[in-house]
Amino acid sequence: MNFLDVSFFALINAGVGTPAWRIHLAAMVSNFLPAAMVLLLAVLALLKPQWRRTLWVALLSLFVAWVSVHLIRYWMPMPRPAALELGTQWMSQGIRSGFPSMHASGSFAVAAVLLLERRDRWALLFMLGAGTIAWSRVYLGLHFPSDVLVGAALGGLVATTVYGLTLGGQRVAARRTRRALP
Repeated sequence: MNFLDVSFFALINAGVGTPAWRIHLAAMVSNFLPAAMVLLLAVLALLKPQWRRTLWVALLSLFVAWVSVHLIRYWMPMPRPAALELGTQWMSQGIRSGFPSMHASGSFAVAAVLLLERRDRWALLFMLGAGTIAWSRVYLGLHFPSDVLVGAALGGLVATTVYGLTLGGQRVAARRTRRALP
């Protein structure tokens, strides 16, 4: 943690004088938007079969991001702002480590898969949603900016890796199919 991280946290974190509706809106974004993103992707996959691969790659990326965050938190426990008595924490999180942000990592993993797979308005919408989730975590006093930035980068890295590995497997299967044809 450095001076810039604490300074940016102080600028973004909602203070005691923040209107209640803003806190409630940020809490709704933090609590419900991650699940809504995955649910929307599942609905799109149900309605449009060409989205099924995107859904599976996103779910695999989400799982790998989740495991990665848990491993990093185990090996590099970093305190949340409230543990250092900084800012105002608007939702309870206990004393567990906050680096990197699980919400940012997972939401950016899903959004990055859409960016890699689809490159359309849905990808932009999901990236906007992931950014909003990351912002809400700092606004609510649950993470430092570096927690969400590293979480976002980790989610993007995981998605790129999973996408590359699954795309490679898809190419191998296509080559085998071409060789098997007379």
